[in-house]
This record gives sequence, C-alpha cells and structure tokens, in this order.
Amino acid sequence: MPKFAANLSMLFTELEFLERFAAAAAAGFEGVEYLFPYDFPAGDLAARLKEQGLTQVLHNLPAGDWGAGERGIAVLPERTEEFRAGVEQAIAYATALGCRQVNCLAGIAPPEADPAELEATFVANLAYAAEKLDAAGIKLLIEPINTRDIPGFFLNRTRQALDIIAKVGSPNLFLQYDIYHMQIMEGDLAPTLSAHLDRIAHIQLADTPGRHEPGSGEINYPFLFAHLDGLGYRGWIGCEYKPAAGTEAGLGWLRSAMAQTAAAA
Repeated sequence: MPKFAANLSMLFTELEFLERFAAAAAAGFEGVEYLFPYDFPAGDLAARLKEQGLTQVLHNLPAGDWGAGERGIAVLPERTEEFRAGVEQAIAYATALGCRQVNCLAGIAPPEADPAELEATFVANLAYAAEKLDAAGIKLLIEPINTRDIPGFFLNRTRQALDIIAKVGSPNLFLQYDIYHMQIMEGDLAPTLSAHLDRIAHIQLADTPGRHEPGSGEINYPFLFAHLDGLGYRGWIGCEYKPAAGTEAGLGWLRSAMAQTAAAA
C-alpha cells in the first residue's frame, strides 16, 4: 500500500496550523505536506516535525500573492527575478525541514499573453531552479492543474508537462501527478501512471466531484492503490482533499487502507 501524507493546508483545518502536525500523526499519517511554509519560522516547523516523528514530504515554491488570486509566477516574464529569489527561499526552508522535493506552480496565463513567450519563460525558470535545487539535493516538480478549479492555469495536462520537462532537459525535473486534477482534465488514470511512472516523483489525491476524500466520488481508489503497488511506486501520495464532513469523520478510507496493509504483512 502506498505511503500517505496529510496535506495540512486542507486536512485538520478545524485546528490552528501548528496543531495539525500532532493531529496528523495521531491519525496514522507518517508524512505531511502543505502549500507553503513561509509564514512560519523554519525552526518552529522543524520542531513540530521532530516532535511528531513526521516526514516533510513536499511544499511549493513561493507562488506570488496567493490571497490576491495568484497561483504561481513561473510563466510570467516580468517576475523572473522574484521567481529566482523564491528558489533561494524554498531551498532554505526545504533544507531546514529535511524536505527532499518542492513543487513549482506555473501560474495563470494572462489573457493577452503570447503562449510561446510564457512557455519559454517557464522553461528558462525551471532550468534555473532545477540546477539550484539539484545542488542542494532537492527534486523539482511541476504539476498540471485542472482549469475548472483554476481557470487559465498554464500547465493543465500530463503531455504538456512531459513536453516541458523534455525541453528543460534536466534530470532533476519531475512530474507531480494529481489524480483529482487529471481525472477532470483527461481521465485514463491507470494507463498514464503506467506509462510515465519513471518521471512521476509525487502523487496527490482527491475524489471527484467535490474534491472530497477517496470513496466519495467516481474514482476507484482501491484499484488505483493496488495498481501503484503493482507498478512498484515507492513515493508518497499527498492527501490534498477537502473533507466532506470534518477530517476525522472522513478518514475511514485511510483506516481501511492501513488495515489491508497490516493484514498483508
């Protein structure tokens, strides 16, 4: 059975952020991820991880003004210097937290922008970040996101992400495959995972419709978990979903998966 990481930006939101680490550990999670660490001193976050015996699995590069609706700046030509400063900040945090991979959110394409210029900027920024992160022992990931939840998001399909990875040409650039986003955009989940597992460094999940916990929608998660086991996937799966009726109430799927793992051991 895959390893599951609690996404603390979406789970246990009944609690203050720093209290969510203990709640995740108590629920049986061994790893955590979240959107951004930058609002807290790295030492405070590292202490919570150590206290609870948790692995910091993932966080994102700085992504602009999130509260104002920005969802990444990596495709924006006029924000290159800001992007590069964000790479340095991400390296400092990831190093302090023992986090071995960070995700780069591409951003929303401005309506009148030239797609070719946006892609060229994205490729150049990724090449810079991949080299800097590689020197620090940290993987760089990019994530296609559905355009229903984030209209205009530049990177929105698996093939597009793989083409950009090829253009960058760095061995330190990988795909973050979010099952929820890709079910909405393209489906064909199991064959895609089979075909591209060598470039997938991290997986995230939620069910659809609703972006709630596994078992609440149309995706056959027991099948996908067994499929990933059969493929030999050894990475983490980030649980980036919105609980339908409270975090604890929606963890039945996790308890069932853990019970199956224990029975097979």
